[in-house]
Amino acid sequence: MASAQKMLLEGVSDAVCFMLGALAGYGLGKMVGIDIFEDGYSGSGMIGILMIGLGGGAGLHIARIWRSHQQAKNKLEEAEVD
Repeated sequence: MASAQKMLLEGVSDAVCFMLGALAGYGLGKMVGIDIFEDGYSGSGMIGILMIGLGGGAGLHIARIWRSHQQAKNKLEEAEVD
């Protein structure tokens, strides 16, 4: 794969998985009654912000694991062809 295509795939997959993870963290916070948009910086609001950050980080980590599995799969397929 060309270098530009590889970098584009990496950037897009990182961004999409980060956003999905952050949205999952936000949704989980809403399910347990945490509102990050309440006035001031309350303890529950800070926990909600932390949940969003952790969700985004987890999504980013999942994207990188997925890409490494895809690269290993592609190398295996190339080895079988040769």
